[in-house]
Amino acid sequence: MSTKVPNIKIKIDPHDLKIQTFTVEKLLEPLIIQVTTLVNCPQNLSSKKKGRSKKAHVLLASVEEATWNLLDNGEKIAKEAVVFKEDLHAALADVRKESQALKVSAEAFTSDPCYLPRRQAVVQAARSLLTAVTRLLILADIVDVAYLLQHLTVFQRTFESLRNISSKSDLQKTYQKFQKDLENLDCLAYKRQQ
Repeated sequence: MSTKVPNIKIKIDPHDLKIQTFTVEKLLEPLIIQVTTLVNCPQNLSSKKKGRSKKAHVLLASVEEATWNLLDNGEKIAKEAVVFKEDLHAALADVRKESQALKVSAEAFTSDPCYLPRRQAVVQAARSLLTAVTRLLILADIVDVAYLLQHLTVFQRTFESLRNISSKSDLQKTYQKFQKDLENLDCLAYKRQQ
């Protein structure tokens, strides 16, 4: 990323974020299902033969690993970001804090999984972590869009300069720059799509 701040007006309040993209919603759907499953325990158990549940420490370790991977990627984004840098760092700190709170409440819950207040505490901690992760993903998405808009502005300037060409050699140079800018923008759009 370049070090200069893009000259783009983004009408977003980083303290009042809402899920407005289908991608973020799809990324969070499995987490929402897991948290909802914790809350909605069936009252009447079915007569079907049950399998063995995964051990609690294994589940907790997988949640921790996923959270740390998210935090690692978030740190990389925050280092390169030129907009909302402080907000990204605050969101990362919030995810760390909520992850630790989930770990503590989950360890207490696994010692006595039938005790309803401990179940409620772990569900609340999971919801808080989910909220923190959502905020981080939305902020990262905003930074990504700002970066794309910055490159789109460069592309537009090059395109406009094609109109004012007076010589064949200038046309060739500008057209080559235009091709490079177009390839760069295409690559960035592809990465975002992935």
